[in-house]
Amino acid sequence: MKLAVTTLFIGSAAAFSPAASFGVRSSALNMAETATETKAFAKLPATVKPGVVTGKALTDLLDNAKAQGYAIPGVNIVGSNSINACMEAAAKYGGPIMVTFSKGGGQFICGKSVDNKNDQASIAGTIAGAKHVHEVAKLYGVPVVLHTDHCQKAWLPWIDGLLTASEEHFAKTGEPLFSSHMLDLSEEPLEENIAICKSYLEKFAKVGILLEFELGVTGGEEDGVDNSDVDSSRLYTQPEEVYYAYEQLSQVPGGAFTCAASFGNVHGVYAPGNVDLQPIILYNSQKYIQEKLGCEDDKPMKFVFHGGSGSSVEDIQYAIGAGVVKMNIDTDTQWAFWDGVRGYEAKYHDYLQGQIGNPEGPDKPNKKYYDPRLMLRAGEEAMAARLVKAAEDLKCVNVLN
Repeated sequence: MKLAVTTLFIGSAAAFSPAASFGVRSSALNMAETATETKAFAKLPATVKPGVVTGKALTDLLDNAKAQGYAIPGVNIVGSNSINACMEAAAKYGGPIMVTFSKGGGQFICGKSVDNKNDQASIAGTIAGAKHVHEVAKLYGVPVVLHTDHCQKAWLPWIDGLLTASEEHFAKTGEPLFSSHMLDLSEEPLEENIAICKSYLEKFAKVGILLEFELGVTGGEEDGVDNSDVDSSRLYTQPEEVYYAYEQLSQVPGGAFTCAASFGNVHGVYAPGNVDLQPIILYNSQKYIQEKLGCEDDKPMKFVFHGGSGSSVEDIQYAIGAGVVKMNIDTDTQWAFWDGVRGYEAKYHDYLQGQIGNPEGPDKPNKKYYDPRLMLRAGEEAMAARLVKAAEDLKCVNVLN
């Protein structure tokens, strides 16, 4: 299920040292490359470049977000228009962006008329969208994280198909196709949830993919996952559960992970004040893990924030202080895209009632008004503007240079 705006956090310090980086590349090679790298962004580690960010570059980026106190917008998309709006916004606010594919979004990209037997349409559409990002991301000049959202137990074949694509891409390029995947097994018992996550993390680590896992339940409904009537006690994760997951997943050599812990967050549309957020849970969890590990790091876990609907800016930024490095955004960007299209139609209404004839004359053509690119562009611009505002709330503005 979902915890809104991600995705990613990292296990033990040893698991993320340069010598234990993703994949099969040797530590000597990694160190040699690091020594010769020039920084693309003044405020970010040298490993982070424009375009799709994976492996050690991604862990470095998330470490930077935690250390500097900002969170990356993780945005659910449904096609190239919303993908491009994400990267356009990132270029405007001067920070990284996370482009997030849902199973349903992947199916939509493939085409709703296509048979989705064995998740074939969801797999093909998600891969197609990811390849689009790989082709164009560098042109926007920003770091882009390619992520997938909620995957419950019954949907694991979808992730299996995407993992196969990443393994093939890794064999050719040394990088995975996707940066990270979320496994949402919060409906299962804790031990089963983490055992399955651990088995997938072992596969992910070999090709440089991060795991986002969920503990507890995010309320509300999104993309086919409905927790509107869930017991309220399940909306709040306990520190002992977070530590158990941390300890188990940290056993995976080279594994990288983030935790979507529930602290009252919900999906959907809610007015401010109608959501009872308890981000203190994140602080308590960090303290509990730190005491268990006996480490100096007061934020050993990287958290992600799912279900930001109805959350105040104060609560969001308080959660960032507890180690939140990514926040999911969907409901607000859906509205923003529609609002842009709606505004375009309202402005040119009288030019959109027929192919011929408008206020300028009965024989005047309207093609330059009903060209789909115009209304879709209006949606892109409105969505990008909303994401700039989100980045400001997440303190993710001007973090590159």
